[in-house]
Amino acid sequence: MGQRERDEALAEHQFKGRREDLRLITGRGRYTTDNNVNGQAAAHFLRADRAHARIVKVDIAAARKRPGVLDIVTGADIAATGWKTPPVLSFFKGVGGSSLRIPFRGGLAHDRVRFVGEPVALVIAETEHLAQDAAELIEIEYEDLPVIVEAAVGIAAGAIALHGDVPGNLAFDYEYGDRASTEQGFAKAKHVVRVELRAQRIAGNPMEPKSCLAQYDAAKEQFELWVPSQGTGDLKAALAQITGLPHEKFLVRSADVGGAFGVRNEIYPEFLAVMLAAKRTGRAVKWTGTRSETMSGDHHARAADLTGELALDEKGKFLALRVQWLVNLGAFCSSAGPLINTVAAPTSSAASLYNIPAVHGKHLLVFTNTTPTTAYRGAGRPNVAYLWERLVEEAAVVLGMNSVKLRRRNLLRKDMFPMKSPTGSSYDSADPARLLDTALQAADWDGFEKRRKIAKRAGKLRGIGLAMFLEPSGGMGKEQVELRIEPDGRVAMFSLAGPSGQGHETIFPALVANVLGFPEDRIELRYNDVATPKFLGTGTFGSRSLICHGGALVAGAKEIVEKGRKLAARELEVDPADVTFANGEYRVAGTDRITTMRTLIEKKWGEASHPLDTNITIDLAAAFPSGAHIAEVEIDPETGASSIVNYIAADDCGTIYNHTLVEGQLQGGLMQGIGQVFGEHIAYDPSNGQLLSGTFMDYFMPRAHHLSPLALIDCGVPSPSNALGAKGAGEAGATGAVPALANAVLDALKPANVRRLEMPYSPDRIWAAIHRPA
Repeated sequence: MGQRERDEALAEHQFKGRREDLRLITGRGRYTTDNNVNGQAAAHFLRADRAHARIVKVDIAAARKRPGVLDIVTGADIAATGWKTPPVLSFFKGVGGSSLRIPFRGGLAHDRVRFVGEPVALVIAETEHLAQDAAELIEIEYEDLPVIVEAAVGIAAGAIALHGDVPGNLAFDYEYGDRASTEQGFAKAKHVVRVELRAQRIAGNPMEPKSCLAQYDAAKEQFELWVPSQGTGDLKAALAQITGLPHEKFLVRSADVGGAFGVRNEIYPEFLAVMLAAKRTGRAVKWTGTRSETMSGDHHARAADLTGELALDEKGKFLALRVQWLVNLGAFCSSAGPLINTVAAPTSSAASLYNIPAVHGKHLLVFTNTTPTTAYRGAGRPNVAYLWERLVEEAAVVLGMNSVKLRRRNLLRKDMFPMKSPTGSSYDSADPARLLDTALQAADWDGFEKRRKIAKRAGKLRGIGLAMFLEPSGGMGKEQVELRIEPDGRVAMFSLAGPSGQGHETIFPALVANVLGFPEDRIELRYNDVATPKFLGTGTFGSRSLICHGGALVAGAKEIVEKGRKLAARELEVDPADVTFANGEYRVAGTDRITTMRTLIEKKWGEASHPLDTNITIDLAAAFPSGAHIAEVEIDPETGASSIVNYIAADDCGTIYNHTLVEGQLQGGLMQGIGQVFGEHIAYDPSNGQLLSGTFMDYFMPRAHHLSPLALIDCGVPSPSNALGAKGAGEAGATGAVPALANAVLDALKPANVRRLEMPYSPDRIWAAIHRPA
């Protein structure tokens, strides 16, 4: 069997389950709160009960006297450490060369609270209940200040400044594309369509609450930290920057992570407070957040007002796109919030799958008295796709043209790739026409009107929606891994890729086994290992795992093959050039003399390290997955309830190495897109900033019955940008679901004369729109 056939066999091998599943489903997973240290203390946070106020006085005297209380940490204590604000990804420049304004954020509020749920004090006691009881005795005197909940209010004239060093609450003014060529396109346009949309604020809501266990070794001046994380290397680097301590002074442990979705990739203020408490008390300190703390304190997502204008000629050809985003950053900059609302998605995928000559975008990022926002499944991409696809639908109405025909007229062609987008991104490969044709055929698009009539006779409103998209995945920079031969002859792979449900422990050994011809069950992934050297690269986010970590591991495996060739030549007493390798065997060309990779791996070489040990670093490039999604929905006009009756997802994820894992990623993203469309909404009272949807009694979460039936179709075009030909898959479901479902719902509501409706499309909103007086 040749290499090509072996690659195909790997891609199509029968799925026997993930390695990690037995551990996880039998309760043997090791999440943060499963860790304990002898003699540990418990912690409880006292949080702000108002959105904006000066802290006049914090009286902890009564709480300190409570039996079992070990210490109480306040904002003043954090400030005294001299620790810096957590780092923010802000290498990009704004209008006029301006930089992102990053106000200071400590582990606890000091002088002022800026959102409901912001931590103000930390009580450390012998038990969690004692800490909670003591926290109730802390008396805080506040001086209330005006509250800003909406970004538009924050930048309005006369608005109170949330931070003294941020005039007008404007964190960043960002532009991209070419304003002049875009204006020229609009000047010669026959038609201009405009849409205004709101991507409402939503919560990441991982299964595992935010939590932390910290201890401090005074002799070594070293912190040890257990947290749920998408990348311990990133956290170590951040902690070093915050504290000024060397990178090696932090041991960050993160094993199983119960969901991440982008909200588990940064240093939260709670971590810093718990670390300081451990240092002050000399005890390990453990804190496990509640669901309410997760919903109010975990960084939120989306929260942007989107405006788009599309210029077209008389035949419907796209001439130019003009975009404006008004982004609600919340009270502070999260690590990724500014990035994903500027260069990461809006700039990178601005053209989508359409042949648009000119694009110009302007994004304003604003501070408000709400929880900070960050990356979340899709990380800006759903906003781009939502705005684009609503513009296309509106343009079709204005032109009196079928929206499918309009899309075909403007799709990029396969032979145009690789190409440079109008905003400077390098799109690697795609086949937009194939995506569209595949989705239309699978959805029986032409038969829809018949199904609509049948639904009407049953008293239902039926709609169909199409969405096309292209998005960035992977990333630039470098990625480093190590493959080490253990004394028992197993291969250990060390990587920064800590999974949160993606199946790394299954797919990465399979990839390396395929290269080495070595038993898959004798290869294991050791991610986030504290003994791992300081690697280059980052964690698991942005649909980058296979491209980056997988690519590095395969490159390392190929390096082992070459090292093995030299060892085999020495064993077989021939020149390395005379040795071939296939199916795990080294053979002297033209003879029957062989040795195997397994023999070389399991041999005791009598050296300090195994001669096949490999540490390798590879350069990375981005890839651009794409897709065409079609959703069909039914609405009961009597109740406003919606249901998905069919969903088709034709996706280009590049070369797929495990279809079941990819399908799982797509389904997960779809569910989160469904959640955003049909109910998820973090709502604040605009008058006082109180959180109105801070529990599962008030906050909608999608369930299994919300997605049925579903067809996932692989339309992969291998990416030329990486050796595996891979593209990301983790974000595609959410990116495609939001615009496809939005278009379907609005199509269903057309007979009820509803032309516009903001998400979430909850039953009450739909019912009100249908029955609104003319």
